[in-house]
Amino acid sequence: MKILLIEDEPKTLQSLRQGLEENGFEVDIAYDGTIGKHLARKNQYQIIVTDIIMPGINGLELCKQLRNEGVTTPILMLTAMGSIQEKLMGFDAGADDYLVKPFDFLELLARIKVLSKRTHINSSSQQGNILTYNNLEMNLDAHVVTRAGNKIDLTAREFALLEYLLRNQEKVISKADIAEKVWDSRFEMGTNVIEVFMTMLRKKIDKNYDTKLIHTQYGVGYVLKAEE
Repeated sequence: MKILLIEDEPKTLQSLRQGLEENGFEVDIAYDGTIGKHLARKNQYQIIVTDIIMPGINGLELCKQLRNEGVTTPILMLTAMGSIQEKLMGFDAGADDYLVKPFDFLELLARIKVLSKRTHINSSSQQGNILTYNNLEMNLDAHVVTRAGNKIDLTAREFALLEYLLRNQEKVISKADIAEKVWDSRFEMGTNVIEVFMTMLRKKIDKNYDTKLIHTQYGVGYVLKAEE
């Protein structure tokens, strides 16, 4: 697996690089966001791990710019900014995961593996590698989502969340189920993070359509069903 690691603190960068390479990863490094963006656009990576506060483009702006340009590579933000508001800013920028410094290196490895699994989605699904509901279609092989023929750009986490809804269409899914199946239940996560991701996904899927597909069942969870 090839990883792009963006970190401006040299000792941290080299320590992480060594640890990742010792665990079998191929690692490209960047000392600031500008170089990181250039590498992310030029090369194919399975995961991008980036700090937030750094020279050039900061991690939040980097994430936004890459998502706006259609880069869907999973992004893990690695930062000392640990408040819930700061985490939500990261997710809103398009990050797929967020790990606060200081952290255990084994946890970083585990989170990278989880994101990797989300990237390579199991293709054993209804109608082969295509999931459909109403005028919504997900191609698991091409990693493409369309609605009424219009392409919808999703982050890896949003893609995994929508896939789970599509596999359980018209069933009410609890936040606990989502935390276990879409995230990794080994890690603590506030339910408001799920709410933020569901809100962002709903905006992308239902915006400009009279028929809404993603609905909140208050006090219970979420459901994918067609309603005007």
